[in-house]
Amino acid sequence: MPLVCCALAGLNSAFAAGTSPFRSDDPRPNVIILLADDLGYGETGCQGNSQIPTPAIDSLAADGVRFTSAYVTAPFCSASRAGLMTGRYQTRFGYEYNPIGAQNEDPAAGLPPGQQTLADRLHRAGYATGLIGKWHLGGTARYHPQRRGFDEFFGFLHEGHYYGAPPWQDLTTWLRRRALPDAEKGRWISRDGHIILSTHMGHDEPAYDANNPILRGSQPVMESEYLTDALTRESTSFIRRNADRPFFLVVAYNAVHSPMQATDPWMQRFAHIEDVHRQIFAAMLGHLDHSVGQILQAVDEQQLRQQTLIIFLSDNGGPTRELTSSNLPLRGEKGSLYEGGIRVPLLVRWPGHSVTGSTVNAPITSLDLFPTILNAAEVRDSSNIETDGSDLSGLLNGQTSDLPPRPLY
Repeated sequence: MPLVCCALAGLNSAFAAGTSPFRSDDPRPNVIILLADDLGYGETGCQGNSQIPTPAIDSLAADGVRFTSAYVTAPFCSASRAGLMTGRYQTRFGYEYNPIGAQNEDPAAGLPPGQQTLADRLHRAGYATGLIGKWHLGGTARYHPQRRGFDEFFGFLHEGHYYGAPPWQDLTTWLRRRALPDAEKGRWISRDGHIILSTHMGHDEPAYDANNPILRGSQPVMESEYLTDALTRESTSFIRRNADRPFFLVVAYNAVHSPMQATDPWMQRFAHIEDVHRQIFAAMLGHLDHSVGQILQAVDEQQLRQQTLIIFLSDNGGPTRELTSSNLPLRGEKGSLYEGGIRVPLLVRWPGHSVTGSTVNAPITSLDLFPTILNAAEVRDSSNIETDGSDLSGLLNGQTSDLPPRPLY
């Protein structure tokens, strides 16, 4: 759809929600994808981490299916998201890189317009579609999410964003630097403890916010809330406004991607962690889990639990040395083709269609979500576009313990 101003987009959204052609008893499920950013394989409670409680994320495993051998198609953000959104290996259409900084403004850097997304397919099938959070599939107008099947967009287009506006008085902020203010190496902490500079990675923090505003639709907005909270606020609003029709919602949190910033209350919850770098990470992950809980609560408040398919996963492994994240027991990290870079936590809750509290060890990929979601939504493929995934329904309902043999790349 063409780009529109935020006021017009909001009016259109309200009109669509209020005059939906769908009955409240439409049997097709709502679909919510909760996409964490740079979350390591071993960081949640259901994956074996006892240091950082993640009760909301763990509840998806307890009430649904946990896949222990789930893989994404690239060890970094943008290419992995291209595979997830299209159901195709991104190498099929030459999207194998990870634009950062000014590269996002390159007119050629984005998901090729000829590639159909999940949102394209579901939008045409009558679903309300929304993307909240990080896009990272093109930073110019031709690649905007509202031109890729999403009715609504709130978030940012590039690879990262600060979680609050400077001077970050209520946040503890850890920034990477080539050198400290005194030209030394090591770690520097401000007098109030809110700014931490570290040279352990040997480079400066990227200018995440340069030409990368928070957008509502296509219009920049000033956001006063901690970004994880803002994305949750917008997500729960989308759920409430579209509760009377099938919807597809992608909540692409930028947590726990750098820059590392945590609110004071969440820092206090993890005051027992001595390493301040790890404490910030724990606070960010705890905050993310709390936000997942708010989204699950919104689904329940609208009495949509039984008709909502919820998927939680990370876009790639955690960058261990950079963020103190853990991919244990796997070797490798973000950017690596060892399993720590491409094997991720993946949870699916679909009441009535998934075996409660079950574990699936069969290898699957993020590409499998495309046909699984389309089949759940009763969207038949009338195109000649070849996709690379397999429907996971049999694994979810326990009718099979493995998928048919296939090559995996």
